Amino acid sequence: MDKLKLHLGDTIRKLMRELDIQVSLYNRHRNGKYSSYHGTVGQVADNKLKQEFNEVWPYQVIHTDVTQVRLANHQWAYISVMIDEASQEILAFQINTRPSKDLIMRTLTELIDHLPDDAQPIIHSDQGWHYQLAYYTQKLVDHRFIQRMSRKGNRLDNAPIESSFHLFKTELLAGFPPCKDITELTELSQKYVQYFNNVRTTLKTKGMTPVEYRNHTLAA
Repeated sequence: MDKLKLHLGDTIRKLMRELDIQVSLYNRHRNGKYSSYHGTVGQVADNKLKQEFNEVWPYQVIHTDVTQVRLANHQWAYISVMIDEASQEILAFQINTRPSKDLIMRTLTELIDHLPDDAQPIIHSDQGWHYQLAYYTQKLVDHRFIQRMSRKGNRLDNAPIESSFHLFKTELLAGFPPCKDITELTELSQKYVQYFNNVRTTLKTKGMTPVEYRNHTLAA
């Protein structure tokens, strides 16, 4: 992935020099923080984790949230993600041009498809409106998932997913022009998710990739 990024970067920079275009750097204006908080519009769950992110066993605690990225065509792309706290594996990753019910439910469906049948994890989110409504909360109940939420306006309560978004934006998007449209962003993101889960290692996962850590832990 690193070699691919370098190759793409060299090609893009060459073209931009020929066209006399300046690089648009990663910044908060291009990648603003999406706020989905609309007050109490449904069911608000307790904050059980209390910023203690020390789970070591996969499929026990899963964090989710939505972020946004500005595209070159001036649209916003909304990215909904679910990650495993223990392995840091990206278990669901969906993109849409709107922060809609469809985006949230596609993310949850992808998660369910990746989980073992007997998994009953905590699903931790912020208090965004889409996480409070019945279509979402009932789906969690149907699968015996446990819903938990951050306190209002406290991003540190969901720090693992915030860290994941930061890595995604800095490792994939920093220093490059915005993706031209949602199709290009989706294609690059799919490659990044594969890289993140199967190639990228961290000290937290004992020098293993997320998938290696998950398989090693569950086999122990």
